[in-house]
Amino acid sequence: MSILPNIVILGDYEFALRRYSSWEKIDKLANVIIHHEPLRGEALYQATENADAIVIVRDRTPFDSEFIARLPKLKFLMFTGMRNGTLASDALISRNIPIGCTPGGPSKETTTELTWSLILGTSKRLIDQNNLIKTGAWRNEHSVLPMLAGERLGIIGLGAIGSRVAKVGRAFGMEVVTWSPNMTHERAQAENASYVSLEELLRTSKVVSLHLVSSPKTQDLLGAQQLSWMRPDSILVNTSRSALIKMQDLPAALAKGRPGQAAIDVFDIEPLACNDPLRNTANLLATPHLGFVAEPIFQTFSKGITETLEAWLENKPIPYPYSP
Repeated sequence: MSILPNIVILGDYEFALRRYSSWEKIDKLANVIIHHEPLRGEALYQATENADAIVIVRDRTPFDSEFIARLPKLKFLMFTGMRNGTLASDALISRNIPIGCTPGGPSKETTTELTWSLILGTSKRLIDQNNLIKTGAWRNEHSVLPMLAGERLGIIGLGAIGSRVAKVGRAFGMEVVTWSPNMTHERAQAENASYVSLEELLRTSKVVSLHLVSSPKTQDLLGAQQLSWMRPDSILVNTSRSALIKMQDLPAALAKGRPGQAAIDVFDIEPLACNDPLRNTANLLATPHLGFVAEPIFQTFSKGITETLEAWLENKPIPYPYSP
């Protein structure tokens, strides 16, 4: 009797992958273990040491070269989406271990939706107003809410997501300004935005929304000094990458009232520790990295995983090979 290969799947926090595609063929050809909780260190090693194939949901589970070297049985690795910033792909390539990925799904659209959910929820103080209802109250002095129409929307990074966020802002009657390390007046004008300096954007915008790729140029872009430039009634929104903000400076900046509020979907370490002060920081609306967590995306992920694993198990070409 032949020994079935071991497939270990990491980071299915939402218990979603088996819901959206058929695993019948894979279950006959392999031993599949799915981990729904975050794993690090020795717990991660114990979960993967006997794996022939590993599947990683997004970049939730970092794999550096030292850790990969501890997995001599590994023959195949794949991740969901088209890129993974926490995977030492060179360490796999040097061992001739093939790498697969999946289509990304409509993550630009879902991230745009979440960005505006955070902007509107924060601007209209929906959580505070809902708590009034829950406590038997009706309105209070905080129920006189601001409008976004006529205000300035500052977009840091006017790419595929930033330009979508800008379009919604214009529909609300906002003036759109933008900055990024490589922005030009021509690129800004093509999206009906005005190119301004980072300092002007921060000093004058009611809403500042981050949509940059994290890089050496953009890491810690907003620290204590930059945050202090923001308006006392401003809202800082980040659905991109936490490295864009010096996160240890954010609670103090909010305590000082610049920015007035923040809405953050991404964090330096995820999941956020139970005792992390950001969980209880005043004037902060925090969500658990929901930008890409949507049904159509996990349908795409799940189908991509099962198609790829079936191909690998049957020695067929990988449908979505990764090339760095």
